[in-house]
Amino acid sequence: MDLRVAAYAVVTDDDGRVLLARWTEGRRVAWTMPGGGLESGEDPEQTVRRELREETGFRIETTELLGIHSRVIPGSQRVRKAGVPLHTLRIVYRARITGGTLRFEQNGSTDMAGWFSLAEIADLHRVKLVDIALRMAGII
Repeated sequence: MDLRVAAYAVVTDDDGRVLLARWTEGRRVAWTMPGGGLESGEDPEQTVRRELREETGFRIETTELLGIHSRVIPGSQRVRKAGVPLHTLRIVYRARITGGTLRFEQNGSTDMAGWFSLAEIADLHRVKLVDIALRMAGII
């Protein structure tokens, strides 16, 4: 079984909109929380700051650890390494923007980012992590 540890952030603006990134490496393109996998020896808070900068252009600071979500993906459902189960640990933080401007990642696992109201999120094609993280944050 493979293991993937990743860190994500719930970031909202003054209008209550949520920052999402569009993930392009799955079975289908879908919106997700900004964040991604830890590099060897990297602290999770460092990871989420790096990933948000790469995917959205924003610099952030984490303000709260919301929780950890654990999931085992059967090998038959994996995009890569079919047949080998994957245990994912997703560390979810609340964060606030400290600088930067919205821009899209180039040649990465996401291709765009944007701010969405809860009504807009309800209509988006999104991964389950969006709802999980928003529940952790008490937003839904």
